[in-house]
Amino acid sequence: MNPKNKRHTDPALAETRRNQVLCAAAECFKRKGYHGAGMAEISKTAGMSAGHIYNYFKSKDDIIESIIQRDMEETISLFQEFEEQPGDLVTILVDGLDAGVERHTDTECKALSLEMLSEAARNEKIANLLQQADTQSRDRMRNLLVGERGSLKASTEREINARIEVMFSMIGGLLLRRILNPNIDKEGLLIALRPAMKTLLLPFE
Repeated sequence: MNPKNKRHTDPALAETRRNQVLCAAAECFKRKGYHGAGMAEISKTAGMSAGHIYNYFKSKDDIIESIIQRDMEETISLFQEFEEQPGDLVTILVDGLDAGVERHTDTECKALSLEMLSEAARNEKIANLLQQADTQSRDRMRNLLVGERGSLKASTEREINARIEVMFSMIGGLLLRRILNPNIDKEGLLIALRPAMKTLLLPFE
């Protein structure tokens, strides 16, 4: 087999190259926005030719679709960790707020999320992908709340859906608050968030 052809059919190498492009593209999108970052800049940041990148991705849309998919896989992995941890589920979820607040107030880490949401307002395909990812996240959360260890088995579907929307809004909105108030008190947020989240995770009296 021609070594050059083998290079493109090696699954491990192909995955490494794809991740290399995704990381480079994410950095470019954060710096210049989706429309400001061209394939030439992405290829330069990735350290490979644009032609080489097209062996793995058909277009910029294809790249951002893969970034969304990668983010979704990380989110699913997080829910998997919650499911596999032994002990009281409410306590596990409330304890997880520390990492959640840290992650969602990291403007450098979440800059790409803002860019993707902005692109979704103009790009129906990206909007659909983000909506699908959100649906999967809500489904995983719902499964936790009504599953074997869940505390909301007796709640109506409408109530559970509303609780999830409020939970996701509280956590997802932290990035906006950090941008508007760079000096936000993260420890103070947790003092308020923990009891609020616990209330949403337990049946109303």
